[in-house]
Amino acid sequence: MTRPPRSLIGFARPVALAALLALTWGARARAEDAAAAPADSTNQGVPAPAAFPATPDTSATSLMTPPSGHAIRKVRLLGKSQVVLRSGPGDNYAIAGVYKSGSEFPIIAKSGDWDNVRVSPTESGWVHASLCKEFDDFTDLEFKPNPKMYSRTGAVILTGYAGAYAFDRKSNSLALGGRVGYYVFDRIQFEGTVAWTHVNRPAEIVESLFGLMLEEEDFDMLYYNLNLTWELLPGRQMVPYLSGGLGSAIMQGQVEPSTNYGGGVELFLSKRTAVRWEVRDYRFKTGADNARRQNNNIEFTLGTSYLF
Repeated sequence: MTRPPRSLIGFARPVALAALLALTWGARARAEDAAAAPADSTNQGVPAPAAFPATPDTSATSLMTPPSGHAIRKVRLLGKSQVVLRSGPGDNYAIAGVYKSGSEFPIIAKSGDWDNVRVSPTESGWVHASLCKEFDDFTDLEFKPNPKMYSRTGAVILTGYAGAYAFDRKSNSLALGGRVGYYVFDRIQFEGTVAWTHVNRPAEIVESLFGLMLEEEDFDMLYYNLNLTWELLPGRQMVPYLSGGLGSAIMQGQVEPSTNYGGGVELFLSKRTAVRWEVRDYRFKTGADNARRQNNNIEFTLGTSYLF
């Protein structure tokens, strides 16, 4: 048998060595790709979960917090006293949790007859359609009064009230009156007041420029005022306020200019009706020219208001 020339053998050895190295490298690369691929074959044939509902943004976050005005799609567990949720859309998946019948969860995805539901901010599970009932939750769309949701600017408010009037802090008597207010802004209200009381003070010694004199007071008094009211928490259900203004007191045929200041609270029982209570100090002078004195007259009132 004739042997090939040595030059041919020397040329063939490097070629064979290069082919062997190429085969070894390709086998190693295929082994690494196989190791990186998912080893779980139980998902074969299971369609990929489809986001629900079909909106441009199908992330779990968008489904948990839908845009304003949209209901949340939920499921309510049915049947047995307890329902099993799985870690995937199938009975062959592990148990993700056991929950009472009647429990409600928002839907974040669907796969065939299986619903993927959010059971906590960090956990989810799958439940078969036969074990739950889907519904739209409109709870978040119900009207929930916001204490500062609406404005009262431009509204007129009528108030009728009754209370006690302490003339010069010495005579307590019934006071009856009414108010008409107008909201210039949410926080500012102009208000007109007309009220009546009866003053009955026993005789007392009063010092005058000409000595001592005995005075007794028993008369009706009509007083009116124009006030400016500043609401501390405007537009809310409970509105504390401060108020002050100018006016006059008519008594015994005389008109005495007066100032007043005070504060109170207005509690709105509805959007249009309110209960109002306040305390106010009316300051004016009384008496003859030779015996004028300053009076501090405290008024406590409780009233009902209607806004329109």
